[in-house]
Order: sequence, then C-alpha cells, then structure tokens
Amino acid sequence: MQIESISATPGVTGFYADDQRAIADGASQDGFVYEGDPVTEGFDRIRQPGESLIVTIDLSDGDAVRGDCAAVQYSGAGGRDPLFRATDHVSTVEGPIQDALSGHSADAFAENAATIEELSVDGDRLHTAIRYGISQALLAAAARARRTTMTDVVADAIDATPATRPIPVFGQSGDERYENAEKMLLSRVPVLPHGLFNSVEKVGTDGDRLRQYLEWLSDRTAELGGREYEPTFHVDVYGTIGTLFDPPYDRPAVVEYVAELAAAAAPYSLQIEGPVDAGDREAQLAAMGELRDGLADAGVDVDIVADEWCNTLDDVQAFVDAGAADVVQVKTPDLGGLQRSAAAVRYCEGTETRAYLGGTCNETATSARATAHVALATKAAQVLAKPGMGFDEGHMIVENEMRRTVDRRRRRTTDASQTDVAGRGGDAR
Repeated sequence: MQIESISATPGVTGFYADDQRAIADGASQDGFVYEGDPVTEGFDRIRQPGESLIVTIDLSDGDAVRGDCAAVQYSGAGGRDPLFRATDHVSTVEGPIQDALSGHSADAFAENAATIEELSVDGDRLHTAIRYGISQALLAAAARARRTTMTDVVADAIDATPATRPIPVFGQSGDERYENAEKMLLSRVPVLPHGLFNSVEKVGTDGDRLRQYLEWLSDRTAELGGREYEPTFHVDVYGTIGTLFDPPYDRPAVVEYVAELAAAAAPYSLQIEGPVDAGDREAQLAAMGELRDGLADAGVDVDIVADEWCNTLDDVQAFVDAGAADVVQVKTPDLGGLQRSAAAVRYCEGTETRAYLGGTCNETATSARATAHVALATKAAQVLAKPGMGFDEGHMIVENEMRRTVDRRRRRTTDASQTDVAGRGGDAR
C-alpha cells in the first residue's frame, strides 16, 4: 500500500490561542476574553480562536487517513514556535510535503516520519504543528497498511512493549477550577485538576488563593471520591511562584511556601507544574534544579514538573540529565512528530524522572486519539485529557480510545493463543 496524495484543509481546534506574556504582565479578563493589546508576535488579540490544518493522506487501496496540525495554547512563549496560522501552510503540505512522501510505502511509519522531520522549505524547518499533524496521518496510514493498532506501530518503532491497561488520565479544568474539579472527582480521574493558575491574581499576592484552593480540593475529594480513591493533585502555576519569590529558590521562604501547599493538599500527593520561569533553558534548568534540591533537603514531598523551556526532544533530555524535575511534560505539539514524543517518554525510563505525555487544550479529537496510542505504547506516567477546557469531552476521547485499544489488543492476543493451542492440539492428534 502506497501514499498516493496529500491534501490540507484549514480547520478549528478545541480551544483558543492565548498570549501568555500579556496575561502574565497583568492583562485583565473581561468575560471570556482579555482586555488590552497583545505583546507576542503574531497575535491580533490576547485571546483568539485556535486553528488546525486537517491533513488527509489518500492511499493506494482507495482509503484515506488523517492527522490534525495544531499548536499549543501559549504559542510563541517559553521558546516555542510562533502562533500557528493554518492557511499559511496549505501550500507547504500540498507541495513539498506531498512531493516528499508520494509513492512511499504507507507501512514505513518511522522512515516517513523521519523524512518530514528533516524536511526544510526555503531553508526553514517545518513548523512543529505541521510535523505533528503529518506524523499523525502517517501513523494512521501505517496502522491501516499493517491492519493493526497505532499503539503497535509506535511500539514497533521504538522497540517497546505496550501497556495492558489504560494510562492514568490527567484532567484539566480551565478557569472553572471548582466545578470542573468536581466533575473529575465524580469520574474518579487519577490526576487532577491542572487549575490554570496562570497569573499572580489567581495564585494570590502571597500565594493564599492557591493554598485555599488545594484545601478545598482535598476536602471535596474526601467528600465525593470515596475511601479507595487516591488521586494525585497536579496544578500548573505558570512560573508564578518564581514571581512571588526572588531566587535563590532553595531558600527557606520558598521551601516553606511549597510545604504549605503540600499540607493543604494532604493526604493527597501534589505535583506543581512550572513553578518558575527563568527566561531561557539554561537558567530554567538551574532554577528548577535548585528548587528540587531545596525541597528534597527539607523533606518536602512535592514533585515539580517541567513545562516552560522544555519543548523539544533535546530539551526533555537536558531536563532529565540535569535532574531538574521529578516529572517532564512531553508537550506533543512542541516536539513535532509523534515519534519524537515517543522517544522523549522512553528517554525517562530508568531515571528519576517520570514522563507526562501532555499537549494542549488547543488540539483536536484526532490528535488526542493519536496521543493516547503513544501513551499506551510508551507506558507514560500520565496522559492529558484533551482537547478543550470543559474536561468531559477530552476525558471521553482519550480514555475511550485507550480502553478500546487495550481491549482490541487483548482480544487479538487471546484469539491468537487459542488458534495456536488448537493448531498444536491438531498436530498431536
């Protein structure tokens, strides 16, 4: 089976693109939008609709598969590629990319994905969103050609044994951090609620609002979750702890505040994503390592999660090598092709760092399902429920895709075993 042609159609995503710098600088919300002017290049306003580019690969058997190009909500921040404009890339997909892949075997996922990863147009590397979406379509094409799951295709590419049960799902609440957290508790989600604490106003000028929220969440978990439900609390603070406290971050005042957050979350474990944003990768490695060491020395049992300045495969490897985080977010759209996200998760194996296979609310159902297969193939520590910020839809998409795939692989293995037993029994007779 071969790749015949590739087409691209501009589409929408499950959320919006936000100018993170403008929000961090104090832009105020007016209903769902933000007041003020954007400060990050490419933005027309601080919050604007997300864009996707739907990629369709026509195969020689007459079938077609797809992938969705999409970028993160906070594009252009923390060392990421600029804001993604779908219409700007249609000609690239239908021109140089189609030329590079037409006639290739649909079965050859790793080789085809590597071709796109290395492709440049007018001397420029392809936007991460393009590499991301094309890899999804190539993964679906390989699964179609091999008559297997996308999980198995990824596992074969990285020489891994897939998980036999769904990976723990991490729910994200958006600004509706109370109501959506209650939804997560009713659904008994393993990791929650993200919280979207992306400004000092939301965290509190002395950190009190975040502390109070964790106290509420702990109490509500006990009320709604039941005795045997022991989720992990994971909050994203977008560098605001670093804004509240000056470096060094291993000093008593910082450690004491994080210890207060741990006490507020108790008896549930706590992960804090993006506690500081030091402005570039090397400074971020140092700041995160400093904070992690300070917490360890003080016996504060809180895990810190790398996000800002941890965008590419090389970045993930640098954070793992430096011991600068307990958990690294493998932010799928930022790594480009899905094969690179899979490699990033595998790199964490045998280290002190766990891999959280994440992404963004600003994706699509297609990219979320593809991510679920990478999570199963790599046995990631947790996987993000996406797209959107309403929780239910993303949870349904990712959880159901994993359950369906696990069941399909189990049935296939059982059928193969029964066939083998029957065959050997016949030989014996």
